[in-house]
Amino acid sequence: MIGIYFSGTGNTKFCVERFLQYYGDTIDVFPVEEERAITALCDATEILNGYPVYYSNLPKIVRDFITKNSSLFAGKKIYIIATMGLFSGDGAGCGARLMRRCHAEILGGLHVKMPDCISDEKALKRTSEQNRKIIQDADKKLKDAAESLKAGKPVREGLGLGSHAAGLLGQRLWFYTKTPKYSSRLKIDPGKCIGCGKCMSLCPMENITIREQKALPHAKCTMCYRCVNRCPVQAITLLGIRVYEQSSVEKYL
Repeated sequence: MIGIYFSGTGNTKFCVERFLQYYGDTIDVFPVEEERAITALCDATEILNGYPVYYSNLPKIVRDFITKNSSLFAGKKIYIIATMGLFSGDGAGCGARLMRRCHAEILGGLHVKMPDCISDEKALKRTSEQNRKIIQDADKKLKDAAESLKAGKPVREGLGLGSHAAGLLGQRLWFYTKTPKYSSRLKIDPGKCIGCGKCMSLCPMENITIREQKALPHAKCTMCYRCVNRCPVQAITLLGIRVYEQSSVEKYL
């Protein structure tokens, strides 16, 4: 089994790697924004697909990757890990329904709570101790799920009708406009920006350019928060108006 994933601040990458560590001997993982993910998808028969959940839906970059490479999913066996900060509903189910239309077989699904990465919303912040406990709990859940899959009894979180209703009524109906398109809401404060180019190099969408020694956002943000959490001068925001805490999974390991 190989891992194909999308991860903004490292949460989903951590989960995919840990699951594969517990499931087998090798850890081969490929981010969807790199061409080598397509080659890996072609060659593999069993795939662990990991992504974060935004408003109980797929990130646009993940949906586009699956749709663009739909023929490559045919006949593959897929296990899905959906990571979340608070609520998922049918996060795994969203990807499962799309991949079933590509004629893939869904082995199971897992929802994993991880530290919140939305660094410009104060209400979502937790203490470092709480985040470390969240990762410890996630690690145990990943180990148990990998063992269950090896035993032929895969976890199937988020794949049933009840989960579908929870995701639809809990968030997707109310926030549907947040996810079908890429966002133009990314903001970079020119007074803070030092033009280092880090955000430009990190962006999976190539949505940021440097002009006159300042970073300039465009209208193709997939809301991964990678640039917001890595900016050395906290010049970037997306949903909020200021950065309260920059997050990455490494802070809590």
